[in-house]
Amino acid sequence: MARQPEDTPAAKTKAADDSVLIRELALLLEETNLTEIEIERSGLRLRVARNVTVAATMPAMAANYAPAAAAAPAAPADVSKHPGMVPSPMVGTVYVAPSPGAKPFIEVGSRVSAGDTLFIVEAMKTMNQIPSPRAGTVTQILVEDGQPVEFGEPLVVIE
Repeated sequence: MARQPEDTPAAKTKAADDSVLIRELALLLEETNLTEIEIERSGLRLRVARNVTVAATMPAMAANYAPAAAAAPAAPADVSKHPGMVPSPMVGTVYVAPSPGAKPFIEVGSRVSAGDTLFIVEAMKTMNQIPSPRAGTVTQILVEDGQPVEFGEPLVVIE
């Protein structure tokens, strides 16, 4: 019977080292109160994130930004009825670029075709590309990178 690569002592040591690294990053998240950390080392790219409920973060945001929070509800009500509004097809975290630091998929004023990627929504550790349902010009981007989104929440307006 041939020995599998995962059964070698070197592979077991690497797996143990990776496990220690993950635990250290998780502790760092807890100590610094971050929700996500990503590193790349020796060809290994590792992202550790912890679940943060939206309900827990919303009151803190509302307390810190009370004037902005008061003005914000009026805009989504109008935008949600706009015929060019693209809603989130799922609950998750929206990303505006293919990777951290990369150029965003779209910007206000961008021309898009039907099927072009607008955003990525991460749901259940799966990255889901959100395609444009129509061709047009992006007139409003209603979300920020890393923002949690709900099903049906307006993401962008394309006219």
